[in-house]
This record gives sequence, C-alpha cells and structure tokens, in this order.
Amino acid sequence: MRFAPLATAMLLATTAAQAAAPVLMSAEWGTAACAAWNADPVLTRDLAESGWIQNDKGRGFKVMQVYREDCGDEPTAELRVALKDGKAQCVYGGAVETKQLDSGADYVMFAETKRWQEMGRGDYGPMKAMTFGRLGFKGPKMEAMGNMGPFSNFLLLVGKVESDVGSCPK
Repeated sequence: MRFAPLATAMLLATTAAQAAAPVLMSAEWGTAACAAWNADPVLTRDLAESGWIQNDKGRGFKVMQVYREDCGDEPTAELRVALKDGKAQCVYGGAVETKQLDSGADYVMFAETKRWQEMGRGDYGPMKAMTFGRLGFKGPKMEAMGNMGPFSNFLLLVGKVESDVGSCPK
C-alpha cells in the first residue's frame, strides 16, 4: 500500500505532461515546430546551401502552412523561414497570418492525422507520401523535388514535436 501514493503521483504527472502537449498543427504546435526547425542542421544548413531560401520573391521569407485534412480544409499553422546568419532559420511559427501565398515560393501541405504521424515516425518520406496521395502539396514542386533530403527532415518534425492528436486545432 505504500506504493499507491507514488503510483498516483506518477499517473498524475504523466497525465499532466500529456495534457500540456499542443494540439498537432495548432498555433502552439507551430511555435514548437519553429524551434525544432532551428535545431535541425539539415534544414538550416542544407536549405541555405541549396539556394532554396533565396526564392522568397523579395519578401525576405518563405511561408509554409500545414493542416490535418480530417480537421478541415484550411491551414492551421504557419512557419516562416528566412536567411539569417547564413542559415535557413524559422523566424515565426504559430497561427496562420499570411493570407496571400505566392505559389512560386510558398508551400501548403496537408494530410490526414494518421498520415502525418506515419511521416513523423519516418515510416516513409515525401516522395512516397506524394506518389500515393498521402500528402497533399501546393507550391513550387520542382524546387521541392530538388530538396527532398531537407523536406524529409521537415516531415520528421511532426514526430519530434510533442503533440496531442485527440482534438483538432482551433
């Protein structure tokens, strides 16, 4: 019986930690994904070296918006990436703010929740996801094709950023 209080405390701590996770593809998740982006050397280095980050249509940043198809048909989180200190750095992550995307520079990606989770675990990469219709994609396709390695790392962020899939982003 002396272990019951310890077990209860551990259960409460686990429940609290799970409740604290942001909803997948919410504004709060976008903030955490931005931090995870900046901690990923493949994203920050390779997307600067390849020239991907320079295609910003003179705005100084690129926009990536994402959403879960089973939660609606509009983006719910946004990342903005800019060239900063020679790296492709995420300079904003949060709620969708950019209303007018440039299809020659910006991206919108969408998938069902279970597909985001599969890609986040590394079950498959962007090529398979797009070929089999598991990942919807709008944006400069040739540019993305030339950056499949870093694009794979972007999809892996879904698995690296703690999140809750029990509800939809608001």
